[in-house]
Amino acid sequence: MSDFLQKLFGFDGRVAVVIGGTGVLGGELCSGLASAGATVVVAGRNEERGQERVAKIAAGCGKAAFASVDTVSRESVRALLATVLAEHGKVDALVNCAGVNSPAPYFDITDEDFDRILKTNLFATHLACQIFGKHMVEARSGAILNIGSVTSYRPLSRVFTYSASKAAVLSLTQNIAREFAPHGVRVNCLCPGFFPAEQNRKILDPSRVEAILRHTPMGRLGDAPELVGAALLLLSPVAGSFITGEAVYVDGGFTAMTI
Repeated sequence: MSDFLQKLFGFDGRVAVVIGGTGVLGGELCSGLASAGATVVVAGRNEERGQERVAKIAAGCGKAAFASVDTVSRESVRALLATVLAEHGKVDALVNCAGVNSPAPYFDITDEDFDRILKTNLFATHLACQIFGKHMVEARSGAILNIGSVTSYRPLSRVFTYSASKAAVLSLTQNIAREFAPHGVRVNCLCPGFFPAEQNRKILDPSRVEAILRHTPMGRLGDAPELVGAALLLLSPVAGSFITGEAVYVDGGFTAMTI
């Protein structure tokens, strides 16, 4: 990396926490941040997958460690922050990437699924923003990246609750960004289009994929590493220094389509 690009996008000496780093997309963001020089905390509930990601990062000479967290427990998220501060002394970047989905026609959504999706996608994001954000505001430094979706902008059929939760994540991001900005903390939303991942395998059946591709100018699904560049921009204290309250869509042009 040239000195110019290193200055813009390098994360040497910085500590990044990725909640939901054990998933497909979150894992790629962990690897991307580590490749840019960050010490990465891979946070999630699945220790086996988390340690696999840590080993993969270490094999590429990056620095990472796994930390267990229950994303919907205030006590657990507080403990995660305490652990990171004890081991690394600071938090420069937070990524909220935990998420779940469930395909169902609107009248078939159960109360349990509705609560589970909203709690994992929205409440967990709120908890981490509140707990880690307070630390960042007091330190007057840091960046938060929440993971939204194309459904933050446009609702999609068969995933009504997921759409509602991701629209709320974008609204939450913009409100927090406004509140945190005077304290030197930036908050943005990365909104992926359609990327094959564990949470949407049941939804991306052949007919659904065909419909998605017809509506995607680039004519294909996304590949997880294609999210890394936008994430580095939004989290970088140099390249992204004047970006806050924004939603960046990485969707192959999906949200640009009308007819």
